[in-house]
Amino acid sequence: MNLTVFGATGGIGREIVRQALDAGHQVTAVVRDPSRLDLRGDALEVFPADLTDPQRLGGAVAGRDAVLSGLGARGRKNAGDATRLTRTVLRAMEAEGVRRLLVVSAAPVGPAPQDDGAVDRGMRGLVSAILKDIYADLREMEAELARSSTDWTSVRPPRLQDKPLTGRYRTVVGGFPTKGRFIARADVAHAMLSMIDDEGTVKQGVGVAY
Repeated sequence: MNLTVFGATGGIGREIVRQALDAGHQVTAVVRDPSRLDLRGDALEVFPADLTDPQRLGGAVAGRDAVLSGLGARGRKNAGDATRLTRTVLRAMEAEGVRRLLVVSAAPVGPAPQDDGAVDRGMRGLVSAILKDIYADLREMEAELARSSTDWTSVRPPRLQDKPLTGRYRTVVGGFPTKGRFIARADVAHAMLSMIDDEGTVKQGVGVAY
């Protein structure tokens, strides 16, 4: 497949690029600073862009089979980035007639498991209160997706870890795995790539966790 990856120098974005290249895909990595991307390959195109101009991004998404985004706020001071940047990506995709989009959100944005225990409910409530601005941003981002004409999927992980790829995790379409407290960034990337052709995840939030 011919893929475009936004946020390609971030923890999840870089893993998407690496795994996609390993799987034999053609990859366009959209980055603000090309020097921060240390991946190389004949199938990799590095596309410098500041993500403020949908017309500029048209060349990065035109003719692609799917777009995958690891964009989001890096902290509470940057809350609002996920919505703003994703809106620009959506405009570029819609202008070029590209439909498939997968983005990273977060577990608290979606519904909690019906059989969550008291510990998990408490942790979820505490984290949601501390990071309320970030989660408000992600909810608005998902609202932008729902208003778009794209075939989107929002992947909602819990606490992220920098650990090796396992390929073993649980997913719940429209919900979240019970007692799903952690997942490696590498496995989030793996899940996103595996969902590209999964019609059951289109226009859905998908919880993913160990």
